Amino acid sequence: MPEHAQTTQGRLRGINLAMIIPPLAAVGAVLVAVDARSWWEGALLTLGVVAALVVIERWTAGDTSRVVLPCLIITAAVWLLGVLVTDSHTAFYGITIVGPYFISQLSRRHRVPATLALSAFVAAVGTAKLLESPADVAGVLIRYVLLPTGIMVVATGLMFANQRFYEVIEQSREHEAELAVYRERIRFASDLHDIQGHTLHVVKLKITLAEKLLRSDIGRVEEELREVRALVSDTITQTKELAYAQRRLNLSVELENAKNLFEAAGIRVRVNRETDPDERVNGLLGQVLRETTTNILRHAQATRVRITLSESGITIVNDGAREAPLPELGGLATLKERVGDSGGELTVEQKDGRFLTAAEFPSLRSANPHSAAREDDR
Repeated sequence: MPEHAQTTQGRLRGINLAMIIPPLAAVGAVLVAVDARSWWEGALLTLGVVAALVVIERWTAGDTSRVVLPCLIITAAVWLLGVLVTDSHTAFYGITIVGPYFISQLSRRHRVPATLALSAFVAAVGTAKLLESPADVAGVLIRYVLLPTGIMVVATGLMFANQRFYEVIEQSREHEAELAVYRERIRFASDLHDIQGHTLHVVKLKITLAEKLLRSDIGRVEEELREVRALVSDTITQTKELAYAQRRLNLSVELENAKNLFEAAGIRVRVNRETDPDERVNGLLGQVLRETTTNILRHAQATRVRITLSESGITIVNDGAREAPLPELGGLATLKERVGDSGGELTVEQKDGRFLTAAEFPSLRSANPHSAAREDDR
């Protein structure tokens, strides 16, 4: 399974931890109290319940591989001893919880055979009770065979449905992120059209005018051609700046665009405005925000982003950073040089699942550090 899918499942499993363990533990305690007739029977049944709870807890942490098989063996032994030794028909409780988790760890082609094999084991152990109680066939079949086996099959089916639910959620999130990046590309294309489309239209008009004046006003023709050359030169410069994220941007526009992109990808955004940034660095901070927004959408599995604006800079912090060496971010590397040339510093840090990008211009800090803060939480 891809790493980002595991990340999303881990978050959802964390919610399940608080929702599943308490009721399952309560049910297990009631079954032990009702079915155990001695302290050692209670200890045996409790062992099966504890093994089941251990697997659930490890599942929420995404690390069941080391515990699920030992716990399956323990709960299988509890079921076997419960049927043949202690006459405890509730001893199946642990294995009907651990079994589906064990099966979910297998490859897809092995899941159905494993489900059939585990269900057959539960049924076979329950059927062995007939050796002790041959006269009570109906009671044995209901309490020791049909009920445990049925619960095992239903629990396994629910586990498969639960996994499919996680996959659908992750696919939906991926599609939203792809859509957000696609929108960003459309906006880039729109910027390129604004630069080149307008210039080409003006150039066409000026050349048409020059053709008309060619025989009557050579001086005006020369003037029009000089303007055409200047327009083309300026367009080439703007196109290069756009390609290398060096075109002067408006921070307020970029902030609103970042919010819309993050929301489209299902990411919660909080904006903390300590004060409006200095106009001298407004465009440069807009470039930092745009590049960081693109990096978060492409490289992180973020659920929350916090943007802090101050008079002297901007800080963007997101969660969902991968536990891996800091990746090479070419756009930010280019911006770091430009920020440095303007007297500022661009900081990029990755720690404990969080990614921080901060552009700071110390020379622009106000003498009064206590400015009012305004938060916008979406």
